[in-house]
Amino acid sequence: LFEIFSYPEEISKYDYIPNFAARGLHYDIQKGLLMKIDAFHYIQLGTVYRGLKPVPDDEVMKLYGGSNHVPLHQVSGFYGKGPKMKQFMDVFSIPEMTLLAAANDYFISNDIEYDPEHLYKDVSDAIGMVHIKGYMYKWIMQDLEKYILRGDETYAVLHRLASQGKKLFLITNSPFSFVDKGMKYMVGKEWRDFFDVVIVQADKPHFFNDCIKPFRRLDSNGDLQWDRIKTLEKGQIYKQGNLVDFLKLTGWRGSKVFYFGDHLYSDLADLMLRHGWRTGAIVPELEMETKVVNTEQYAQGLTWLQALTGLLERMQMYRDPESKKVLQEWLKEREELRAVTKNLFNPHFGSIFRTCHNPTYFSRRLCRFSDLYMASISCLLNYDLSYTFYPRRTPLQHEAPLWMDQLCTGCMKTPFLEEMAHIR
Repeated sequence: LFEIFSYPEEISKYDYIPNFAARGLHYDIQKGLLMKIDAFHYIQLGTVYRGLKPVPDDEVMKLYGGSNHVPLHQVSGFYGKGPKMKQFMDVFSIPEMTLLAAANDYFISNDIEYDPEHLYKDVSDAIGMVHIKGYMYKWIMQDLEKYILRGDETYAVLHRLASQGKKLFLITNSPFSFVDKGMKYMVGKEWRDFFDVVIVQADKPHFFNDCIKPFRRLDSNGDLQWDRIKTLEKGQIYKQGNLVDFLKLTGWRGSKVFYFGDHLYSDLADLMLRHGWRTGAIVPELEMETKVVNTEQYAQGLTWLQALTGLLERMQMYRDPESKKVLQEWLKEREELRAVTKNLFNPHFGSIFRTCHNPTYFSRRLCRFSDLYMASISCLLNYDLSYTFYPRRTPLQHEAPLWMDQLCTGCMKTPFLEEMAHIR
C-alpha cells in the first residue's frame, strides 16, 4: 500500500487491533462505513464505524434516507462483491477491514480530503498482491509453528475417514509448494496417501461454475506436464480444471458428496445450489462464541432480556402515567442489556451470528449454504462415521414450542409461556 500506491507511511504506525473487526461485516464503498447488517437487510445501529470511530445512530439514519434498511439487492451482487456494498466473508478479510479502518481514520484525523472509493480499491489491490505475488505463502512457510495449528487433529480426521473407505479429495487455490509443505507439517510426509484426488491452484469459485480451464498434471517437482488428462489418479497432483470435468472423471455426484470449506461463497454456495452436494462450513469463531454463550453472565443477561421483552409485550396496553413510566424504564434497561450482551462477543460489532434479536446476514448465508457448520474439521472426531445429523423442527412464530430444549433461554419466566411448561 505504501510502496506501490504511495500512501502516507504514518498509516503503518497504527497498531494492529486483532479484535476490532469481525467476519461477515459489510462495507459501504462510497461512504467508507463498516457495519453489521441483519438477515433482513437492516443495519444494526451501534455497529457502524467510520475509520476507528463509531457513527452516531441519528447520522446513520440520515445517511441512508431516514431508515437503517439497506437494499442489498440493488447495491451488492450474489457474492457480496459490490458495486456499492462489499461483504467480507473469509478469515483473510479481517486484517483487510482493519487496514481500511486505519487508513480512513488517518485521513479523517488529519483532515485530508480523499475519495473512499479510491481507498477501497487500493487496499483491495494491495491485499490481492499479497496473495498473487506469494508473500503470504512465503511468510507462513517461514514460520509454520506460528501459523498452522491442530496438525494432530487433522491427521486423526483424515486417517479415520480414509481407513473407513471414504474417498477424499482436496481442492485448493494455493500452489502445490505451499500445500505440500503445510500438509507435511500437519499430517506427515505421506499426506498424499490420504487423498484420492488433489487439485491445486483451482481458482475457486470459477472452478465450480466455469467449464473453461482443463486439468493439468504436475510432476514431483511441481512442474506442469503436457499430457491430456483422461483420469484423475491417486498420488498425482493436478492444477486448475473445472467441476464439470471433475464430475465426469470421478462420478462423484449429488448428496453422496460432503464438501468442507471456510468461505461461504467461494467454497460452498455453488456446490449447494447448483450441484446438490452436502456442505460443511468451517467457522473458527464458533469456539470463542460458544464459550461466551455458556458463561453465567450471558445466560443471566439473556434470561432477563427475554423476560423484559415478554413483560413489555404483556404490559404495553396499560396507558396510565405510572405504567408508562415503568414501561420506559424497562425499555431503557432492555437497551442496556442488549449492549452488554453484544459486548461480551466483540465490543465493536458483537456476535457474528446475531444482531440484537435477528440472525445476521452472515448467519443467514451460513444456514443457506451449509448443511453443517463447526469450529474445526476435528469436530467430526466426536461422532461415529455412521452418525446421522437430523434437522430440528424449529417452531414458527405462530407455533408453540413443543419440546423444552426449543424454549428460548429465559422464556419460562416470560408471560404467555409459563403455561407451556407442562408440554413435553
